[in-house]
Amino acid sequence: MIRIAPMSPVSAEKATAWHAVLVASLADDLPDEPRPTPEQVHAQLTAEGLDSRRLFWLATDTGGAVVGVAGLRLFTSPGQDHLAELELHVHPDRRRSGVGSQLLAVAVLAAKGERRRSLITAAVDGGPGDAFCAARGFRRVLTLDHLLLDVARADDAQADIEHPGYELAGWTGTVPDELADAFAAAKNAMNDMPTGDMDYGSQTWTADRVRAMAQVLADRGDLLLTTAALGKGEMAGYAEIVIRAGETRRALQYDTAVVPAHRGHGIGLWIKAAMVRRLRAEHPGISEIETDNTQDNTHMLAVNQRLGFRSHRRTHENQLDLPTT
Repeated sequence: MIRIAPMSPVSAEKATAWHAVLVASLADDLPDEPRPTPEQVHAQLTAEGLDSRRLFWLATDTGGAVVGVAGLRLFTSPGQDHLAELELHVHPDRRRSGVGSQLLAVAVLAAKGERRRSLITAAVDGGPGDAFCAARGFRRVLTLDHLLLDVARADDAQADIEHPGYELAGWTGTVPDELADAFAAAKNAMNDMPTGDMDYGSQTWTADRVRAMAQVLADRGDLLLTTAALGKGEMAGYAEIVIRAGETRRALQYDTAVVPAHRGHGIGLWIKAAMVRRLRAEHPGISEIETDNTQDNTHMLAVNQRLGFRSHRRTHENQLDLPTT
């Protein structure tokens, strides 16, 4: 028999158990990927999110061993308060024994209780999670191609190309006060990013919200690097890189955006090439950058390929439509 119990509060012991299941699951599904550290997992379980709150559950067997975990992120901003995001992992030794189904049932019940109409979750292409979602009524709504860049071999020559009327700016952590409003305006350009058939909703960025996002990452111990292009009285575009706490190898590309009025001038490639050069100079131990592209975002895919990103793996976003009455 399996017992499902809420993980509240998140103790060090429970976080350690969560980490063990997560690492075992990832080792089976993504054997070549870096593993999160216990410190990273503890921070992600305990740090408050941006415009969201989270629920957690542990699945234990009759001997008290934790064999599965699930987390539900409940978005709270007006443009996304219909949405919940699921993370679910089952220890490989206990898969196909009903653990995942029981965790899913509890998470779905909680999402319904919070009056959510859409539940989304990511699954590795061709992996156990992919089949699990298909068998339980999820629809595949978006495909993401993950790319890797070898920082040492990246073509950063575009960082030297002049763009008359524009200049580069960069910062670590929270945006400088004098750029906060412009940065928020540029962030809102991300609302036209491709989201496939996902019921994703929209986000509205303000100066306070971009500061809050940086604080969320700082609270987790992560390092946020931003490079931006300024021109014509506004921020034309930006790129963000995150180095997770304790990370020694891989950085993660977060947002990259060019404001519509400034597109078609090579701004995106310029910013990303400058970011690569900055990463080499400031964090020489980081050897690769991971990013992802939707398959229909052909412009950004071309930019990434120009820099030297190569195809790495593929994931799918799956959505379960929930009744609202």
